[in-house]
Amino acid sequence: MKVALVHDFLTRFGGAERVLLALHKMFPDAPIYALLFDEKTREYFPNAEIRPSFIQKFPKFLRNRPKFLAPFCPTAVETFDLRDFDLVISSSSAFAKGIIVRPKTTHICYCHSPARFVHDYYHDYLKDLGAFFPKWPVKILAHYLRIWDKTSADRVDYFIANSKATGQRIKKYYKTEAAVIYPSVANVWSPGLQTLKSPKENYFLIVSQLTPYKRIDIAIEAFNKMNFPLCIIGDGPDKKRLQKIAGVNVKFLGWLPEEEKWRHLENCEALIFPGEDDFGIVLVEAMACGKPVLALRAGGALETIIEGETGEFFDELSPEILAAGVKRLKENARKYDKEKIIARASEFSEERFEKEIKEFIAGVIRKL
Repeated sequence: MKVALVHDFLTRFGGAERVLLALHKMFPDAPIYALLFDEKTREYFPNAEIRPSFIQKFPKFLRNRPKFLAPFCPTAVETFDLRDFDLVISSSSAFAKGIIVRPKTTHICYCHSPARFVHDYYHDYLKDLGAFFPKWPVKILAHYLRIWDKTSADRVDYFIANSKATGQRIKKYYKTEAAVIYPSVANVWSPGLQTLKSPKENYFLIVSQLTPYKRIDIAIEAFNKMNFPLCIIGDGPDKKRLQKIAGVNVKFLGWLPEEEKWRHLENCEALIFPGEDDFGIVLVEAMACGKPVLALRAGGALETIIEGETGEFFDELSPEILAAGVKRLKENARKYDKEKIIARASEFSEERFEKEIKEFIAGVIRKL
């Protein structure tokens, strides 16, 4: 059986790319089609055959501005020639599911999220453009992309969602059911992680792309009020705005190599997860290091955190409510059992992910 993998943008190594890597390990001979590829991600896919779209040939100043690439993405993904494959697995947060395959080819979409910028976060994205940015071209484009998004979803034979929360959104916007297979957290039980252990430091940690919907601003305002040390690993378009509101107690570390990221997770007091996400793989990564987490009571966090055992929730997107959650974490620090937290994270292993994906594919093949 000839297999191909399709991904949106292979330009950084986040949660979606970790899922792609897990799929690549399962199908090492499958080429990876991506709208755009950045060589800095090659270290994670050293032996993969990566086939980027025509967007790869655009000038660098355009390639570095994803907002300006959106009008070209539907056409780009539809030009991938997948006629030679029996099974295509798309790893999609927006465009990858829009591939066109022959009737005999099975298309399974592992959906990280229906496209937020044309659905539930549409008005937030418009607001984040700023008062002086002309909105009418964006509204027209979003209308076109919303129609294409539903049309492209109809091309998928089978959906897999990364959480029940994502499955509910798939049903809402695409009017179809999705199986739920949680992502895996790679290498967290390997002997290599044990070498990173060192005495805990008294800082809190955020690991996130710096975009407005992640609500890092709420956490910064809360930590400014408490004057607790906060380290932020990540980068993104919201970085400059966040740096302007941050106090001296907040450090921006940018994107770090994997080993450095794990070292910070191992040494932090707790992980802070201020926004709503469809799964939130970093929550499980923190728990794999035995660290409690504080997250908004929404989205995929409800499916990974056991309240009072692996972390705490806060109920409202306000600095005051988040700060109260942080203080609750500190007060309850002694009651958290590190081994129990790690045991919870072990439920999201690579072996479990591979087993469930293979079982799903086998079930699909039996139906053909």
